[in-house]
Amino acid sequence: METIIIIVFLAGYLAITLEHNLKIDKLIPALAMMAILWAIIALTHMDVFEVNAELRELEPSHIDEILLHHLGKTAEILVFLLGAMTIVEIIDYFDGFATIKGFIRTKSKRSLLWLFSILAFVLSAIIDNLTATIVLITILQKVVKDRDTRLWFAGMIIITANAGGAWSPIGDVTTTMLWIANKVTALQLVEHVLLPSIVCMVVPVLFASRFKAFSGTIDSDVNTLEEPKSKYGATMLYLGLGAIVFVPFFKTVTHLPPYVGMMLSLAVVATFAEVYSNSKFSISSLEGDDEHNDTVGHHSPVHHSLSKIELPSILFFLGILLAVAALESLGLLFHYAESLNAAIPNTDIVVMLFGVGSAVIDNVPLVAASMGMFSEGLDDPLWHFIAYSAGTGGSMLIIGSAAGVVAMGMEKIDFFWYLKNIAWLALIGFLSGAITFILLRDFVLNA
Repeated sequence: METIIIIVFLAGYLAITLEHNLKIDKLIPALAMMAILWAIIALTHMDVFEVNAELRELEPSHIDEILLHHLGKTAEILVFLLGAMTIVEIIDYFDGFATIKGFIRTKSKRSLLWLFSILAFVLSAIIDNLTATIVLITILQKVVKDRDTRLWFAGMIIITANAGGAWSPIGDVTTTMLWIANKVTALQLVEHVLLPSIVCMVVPVLFASRFKAFSGTIDSDVNTLEEPKSKYGATMLYLGLGAIVFVPFFKTVTHLPPYVGMMLSLAVVATFAEVYSNSKFSISSLEGDDEHNDTVGHHSPVHHSLSKIELPSILFFLGILLAVAALESLGLLFHYAESLNAAIPNTDIVVMLFGVGSAVIDNVPLVAASMGMFSEGLDDPLWHFIAYSAGTGGSMLIIGSAAGVVAMGMEKIDFFWYLKNIAWLALIGFLSGAITFILLRDFVLNA
């Protein structure tokens, strides 16, 4: 029966990987795979276990209890992401990201490369690499008119956005998963992964800055870029970003799960949004007060933002995390980890292979699987290295990260063009950062 379980999982995994070829949204195979796996377990009365990290062994459990346990852990991640996505959409409602255009005051392509790279690195650490990529490519389309040049900029934004998301607990879904699962703390994650991530960003940009594509100046006039449509745009941008950054501090002080702090941040940002829009609206109702409508019709900023969040992504995470939880509950991941450690004793190589693997398949299930495979304690360097590898390794292929996929759609980037021109830069950055991490871990932090 375990063979059937593995076949179902691999078939679902393959369907997710071939999303673009099959033209089926990846949430569909993820949800189907999850439901089928748990149905097989229930119908065949297979034994389920909970991993005891301290004893490094499996403890028998009941299917209802283990499923509720994994649903609770998954819900923590999903509620956190819902709050973060809503705050980002509220910022966008007030056109807050247009404020970033004010930082662009140069026409030099080389200077623009560094400016966009630094913005991608910093923004992705706060609003996640996917959103940062969308924001910056939208701005890029207004700044750089030549499409061929824009493709090179977009490729570098993918690399630097993924590098920026790896060192922050709120910068990438995978690091958020590790943080919420109490595998890493925010401070230790930054201490171990920030420098390797900087190296992963700087090395490719140094190489790329010498390319012909980044020599000379752009044709458009950067000073003609439009101002934010709302006078509260800048205020909402800084308030929203500050509210998201506040969450790790809230968790550190209160020791409450991160989603609690994110809900508090959302409440604060939503309050200001409602005040600024002069809209009398109940968040629990479906329509606003007709006498006090805002510019988006019958919706308040909060309701409008909630209607725009990426629910397909939320459902995908639900499906894939509970599907991986099924394998973990059967003890398959635990036994696979033992076999892998026996075959490859060096865990650094294993983790780097995870990074390479994340370029081919989604990094979310890879990290979810790693949490079931390894039982190292809080802030073990293994988790920090997994956060780095899974976050940055996906840059090596354009389909290897959410940032790459969205850039591919926005700029119609060809898979093979990226493979030829950008992939080797991402590989150099990934390896440089990985070597930096190992040296930092072995000779500085453990000295």
